[in-house]
Amino acid sequence: MSERVERNGNLAALAAAVLQPGFVGTVPPAWICRWLGDGLGSVVLFSRNVVDPTQVAALTAALRAERPDVIVAIDEEAGDVTRIESGQGSSRPGNLALGAVDDPALTEEVARDLGEELAAAGITLNYAPDVDVNSNPDNPVIGVRSFGAEASLVARHTTAWIRGLQSGGVAACAKHFPGHGDTRVDSHHDLPRIDADRARLHAVELAPFRAAVAAGVQAVMTGHLLVPALDPDLPATLSGRILGGLLREEMGFDGVVVTDAVEMRAVADRYGFAGAAVRALAAGADAICVGGEHADEETARHLRDAIVDAVVVGELPEERLAEAAKRVGQLAAWTAAARTARAGTRAATAGAGSTVGLAAARLAVRVTTGDAASLPLTGPAHVVEFQPPHNIAIGSETPWGVAAPLAALVPGTTNVRHVESSVPADPAADAVGRPLVLVVRDLHRHDWMRNAVERTLAARPDAVVVELGVPALVTGAVHIATHGATRAAGRAAAELLAGGAVSPSW
Repeated sequence: MSERVERNGNLAALAAAVLQPGFVGTVPPAWICRWLGDGLGSVVLFSRNVVDPTQVAALTAALRAERPDVIVAIDEEAGDVTRIESGQGSSRPGNLALGAVDDPALTEEVARDLGEELAAAGITLNYAPDVDVNSNPDNPVIGVRSFGAEASLVARHTTAWIRGLQSGGVAACAKHFPGHGDTRVDSHHDLPRIDADRARLHAVELAPFRAAVAAGVQAVMTGHLLVPALDPDLPATLSGRILGGLLREEMGFDGVVVTDAVEMRAVADRYGFAGAAVRALAAGADAICVGGEHADEETARHLRDAIVDAVVVGELPEERLAEAAKRVGQLAAWTAAARTARAGTRAATAGAGSTVGLAAARLAVRVTTGDAASLPLTGPAHVVEFQPPHNIAIGSETPWGVAAPLAALVPGTTNVRHVESSVPADPAADAVGRPLVLVVRDLHRHDWMRNAVERTLAARPDAVVVELGVPALVTGAVHIATHGATRAAGRAAAELLAGGAVSPSW
């Protein structure tokens, strides 16, 4: 074998080591198995790979049979963004709800419960928690995924969540560095710009990341964000000033830096998949997440070959690629040790909901206007749910709402769901003589929804408004805020409406 061929083979293995591709199917495809033998260090699971925890455990065991220390990642925030419970909705309350309760011990308990569940299914890295400070209520993509709008609150719950998840046996990944909270643009669609000065960034956006580093977080995920005070030219994912200078040198983080998905338009539209991956590695990223939308061998091969070519032509130093692969290997060793330490502590079980999650969701429900004494409802209600445009971070298949859990508790409950184009002149027409419940998500962000609710309340001032998003706009004689749209949140709201906690199947 020539020296050149051998070098390129070594480079290909290093390039594969830093990729975290997704794939299609509930069992590992042949190409993933083959790549694991050729140096692939990680894979990431999405909802399309999940039936239930028992099936996921079998999937991860098959992956581990090919490479025992493979990192198996998932994007499981245990809130509105859920993959492991995507088909039924999360049985945990989500970050904003935990921030509303503001009991770090409870946050740690919920995260530990999640960590144990994921570990039992063979998952070793979780792209969570979201530690963005949601200081802009008009943020279209973070919202209830954040612990709140105050940096100190987000920082203390970041610490608790990381400690809980990692004590459960799964590596945590704080995101989206250096902070996605103060934006009105979703980086799935375009490049957000954050114009805060350095003093503001250090006081607000960066505070939870400092807490994450101090808590021993194993990974940090970059945000595709332009932050001119830190780098006027490059998004954070591609910025050596931000990843190397700020995160590594100034903040002292020595774990794995993983990119947000490189197919997201904020970077892919400007640099292409391969260009973004190469630039991210050169800037200091260690792992390239890809495959949410492009989950095939051709994409993985394209990225691997582009990384090799970049080293060969001098665009990416070989030492930087080797350093990135080494850090991925160190994370793999941490996850393997965590698995060994927790072997046999919990078995994967299909369909079991989180009891601590439901308890936490109940604590997060607030009657923000009106008197709780006006509840429960006097009989079966008509529930009108207003559905906002889809947030791409949340699985389109993930159910939400109050109508279904309320109907399970109060037979005779009826419901209708409207999108903007289907709202009738009188949304309350079918509720004559019956209690009326209006269910909204981020009412303050959607003019059409606000107009429909105002019109309905003018006709039915006795209607109860249930907000499943950020409760920035409180309206109605009785207003309930759940601080999230998870299955647990919907159930907790339904119990309040129905008159107390009842426990049929969970």
